[in-house]
Parts: sequence; C-alpha cells; structure tokens
Amino acid sequence: MADVPPGALVVSADGRKATLRLTGLAVIDQPRWPAPDADARRARLDVTVVWTATDEPVTIDDPARQLRFKGWKATAQAEARVEVPSLGFTWRSDPLAGSRARFGVIGEEANGRYYGA
Repeated sequence: MADVPPGALVVSADGRKATLRLTGLAVIDQPRWPAPDADARRARLDVTVVWTATDEPVTIDDPARQLRFKGWKATAQAEARVEVPSLGFTWRSDPLAGSRARFGVIGEEANGRYYGA
C-alpha cells in the first residue's frame, strides 16, 4: 500500500481517461517470498498506468456484496522501472505504447459502508 502524492493521478474532465504516475516509490524486493527466511532489500519503483474508456458501458449493482460500479470498459497500459540499489540491479518493462491489458474499467465505485451513500 502506498500513498498517492498530489498530482500523481490525473483524471480527464469527462472522467474517461486517467493517468497514474508514481516515481521513486519505496518498495521491498523479496525474490524468495513467501519463504520464511526471504531476504528483503530496499528498492525503488517508477510506474505509469493509463486507463482510457471505450464506448462500452459497465454497470454493476450488487446489494448483497454492497458493491456498485458505473463506468466503461477501458483499455489499460502500463510501464515500470525497478531499481534495487544494493544489488546494482535495474529492470525496465516494455514502453507504455506497446502495453495492453486484457481487461480494464474506469468509472465510479461505491462499496462497503459507502454503498448506501
């Protein structure tokens, strides 16, 4: 879990496109996890994720689960860079332009105690 700093999430005025850009996010590298003796090393992550709505609406309202969502199916793209300074290791994903997810949505959600609001 990480706080999203001000300005890191930009949503278009019509709510149909969102870009999340996190840089220098402190994370832990634990390649042997979940082994009980897995070493943990400090690492840094830069990640950008972009969601863009399609014209296919999505509506979910499930009172038993207290879940409501109204929005659109979306394309989703991501790119990332990871650095583990103690190892001198860096890794970079393919560029954002070549990234495609199999499923994405963008819209408004209410769940749990916020379901009735």
